[in-house]
Amino acid sequence: MKRNKTSETGAHIREKRRALAHDRWKRRATAIAWYGLLAEVFFLPLSPSVATVALLVGIAGTALRFYVDREFHFRHLRFDVPAVLFVAVSGLSVLSSPDRGFSFYNYYNLVGVYVLTYLLIGQNVREPGQMKSILRMACAAAVIVLLYGYYQFLFGIDISSMKWVDGDAFPELRKRVFSTWENPNILAGYLDIIICLAFGLFMKCRDRERRILLGAFMIAAAACLAMTYARGACLVIAVILAGYGVLRDRRVLVACILVVAILFVLDPMLYERITSVFTKVDTSTEMRRAFWESTVAMIQDHPFLGIGWGAYWMVYPEYDFYLQGANVLIVHAHNIYLNYMAEIGIPGAVAFFWFFFGTMIMALRTHFPADTGAAEQTTPFGKYQMPFRWNRLWHDWKEHDILAGLSLGIGLAVLSVALNGLTDDLLFNIPSSMLLWMLAALAGVLSCMCPEKVDTAGNETSGNDFLKKFQVTVRKGAKDAKEAAMDAKDKVQDRVQDKVHGMLYRELPANADASDKDKAEASAAKPAPGKEAPSGDKVPAAEQPETPRDPMDELAEEVRKALLQRKQEEEAASKAAEEAANPAEQAAETAEPVEATEAAPDDKPQKQEPAEQSAKPAEPQEAEAEAPEGDAAAEKSDTAAKDIEEVKEAAEEKNAEKKAEKEAGSHEKTKRDIKGDD
Repeated sequence: MKRNKTSETGAHIREKRRALAHDRWKRRATAIAWYGLLAEVFFLPLSPSVATVALLVGIAGTALRFYVDREFHFRHLRFDVPAVLFVAVSGLSVLSSPDRGFSFYNYYNLVGVYVLTYLLIGQNVREPGQMKSILRMACAAAVIVLLYGYYQFLFGIDISSMKWVDGDAFPELRKRVFSTWENPNILAGYLDIIICLAFGLFMKCRDRERRILLGAFMIAAAACLAMTYARGACLVIAVILAGYGVLRDRRVLVACILVVAILFVLDPMLYERITSVFTKVDTSTEMRRAFWESTVAMIQDHPFLGIGWGAYWMVYPEYDFYLQGANVLIVHAHNIYLNYMAEIGIPGAVAFFWFFFGTMIMALRTHFPADTGAAEQTTPFGKYQMPFRWNRLWHDWKEHDILAGLSLGIGLAVLSVALNGLTDDLLFNIPSSMLLWMLAALAGVLSCMCPEKVDTAGNETSGNDFLKKFQVTVRKGAKDAKEAAMDAKDKVQDRVQDKVHGMLYRELPANADASDKDKAEASAAKPAPGKEAPSGDKVPAAEQPETPRDPMDELAEEVRKALLQRKQEEEAASKAAEEAANPAEQAAETAEPVEATEAAPDDKPQKQEPAEQSAKPAEPQEAEAEAPEGDAAAEKSDTAAKDIEEVKEAAEEKNAEKKAEKEAGSHEKTKRDIKGDD
């Protein structure tokens, strides 16, 4: 026995150790995945290589989490299907590349990084509070990028060896900042994304202090954007903010105009650079048009699988209509739409832009209801009567403000990439593409967190959504109909009870005339249609009404008849008792004329007076007969009392016989009512 207990104790201890070890591994896997994610968010704009290493660490932690945590399941996002189609078609495009080895190497490195970023964000971000940490990392990295950009602008950059600027058209322009990115245009695209995210948080935030901080951050980012002299990016962010101001809030439009005017006044060269898009034709514009013509020819020759992933620079010399063999390497078409159609074909481009624009629309249409317990906010600029306190900056934001602001900011950020893609291929840059897929994953996560879509899965189609809404509508209608039926039933029951109560307790007035009594007796004697008469005779069919009657009226009529019959019987019994008591009264009058006169009953019978009450006048006679006024008078009074008692018993027996005969011939329902009243 001791050995068995010892073995059981040892097994229990080992089981506990395994459970504790399993919990430790679960926590470790979760921490590895989460910190790898935050590291990628922070290092993505600063060092792409470090961000890639952090991505691989996060994916390893996610895989380990799937293995050790049985409660951690794979989650489908809304636009997983077009993403998978894009990956598949892009892989098939490698078969049409002039250098399949290079295209395959480029494909699994780049597309793999994009997909892993999408999976890392989409699977590990499952709580609203995690968005705060992601925002902190992204904001810290953006501040470093801005500071480094200002440093380049203040201390200068020699760009004589770089072909970013048309020196003939702009001889005074000597520098364009690019900060930690490879190109001023790429930095400008990143700044457009950052400004859109900050603008979304600004519009949804309800704290005065945070609005001031976000506004200052947007102005600083706009100034750094102006230092890049990227015409397309500057026009894109101006169009987005001005369009939002026209559609939603005119104050945003006014603020945008003021900021642009101040930048133009401070830097006249920026004004000349922006207006050159509409007034001058430089080498940059001419080259883009030439690239687009060559790319259209590539699409016409390879419409299905394209020229191969990443093979644009290898195929372009065959379609060179502008440079004519110049020693210049052209790596993309300066247009994301044409570039994707040329490299992976029209089907692959359709899948990608389904994913791309679907994400943008989903983010713009994802709404989070305002917190009812929070402070009221009627305008996007909040309440300004509150005292200004900097310590509010360090308090946690409301989850509603963060989620709603991120949703709006991501939608506008993807829109900025779409507009910038008309004149430049920002997605050719690896960090830019990773950032886009990261935003797409965050948009999918926000869609899953939206309270309006908690009941539905993230990958349901519009048809399933319609069916869900239809089912909810049908259930609501059925519930309303059921409640209406219950209310109607309660009303009918109340009506029935009121009617029955009124009929049962209805009485004829005491001063009713003979005609009313005759009518009542006639209605009581007449049985209900289709029912047997109390005497057992059938009512002729000709006397029955042609139209059907209300069952409640029939019930009330039967109850009324029963009450009238009972009243008649009581009156007949009282009359019989009085007639039987008259001889005894005469005898009592002979013995005691004075007292007998006082004891004479009332000639007029009272309403609903039972036989027992009608026999009360004989009691004084009994009392008087007991008085010591002679033996003869006592004997007479005793004889009269006995006669009265015999008459009363005979009357009661007669009434009982009549009542039994009438009850035997009456309707069952009337019989029950009469017995109940008795």
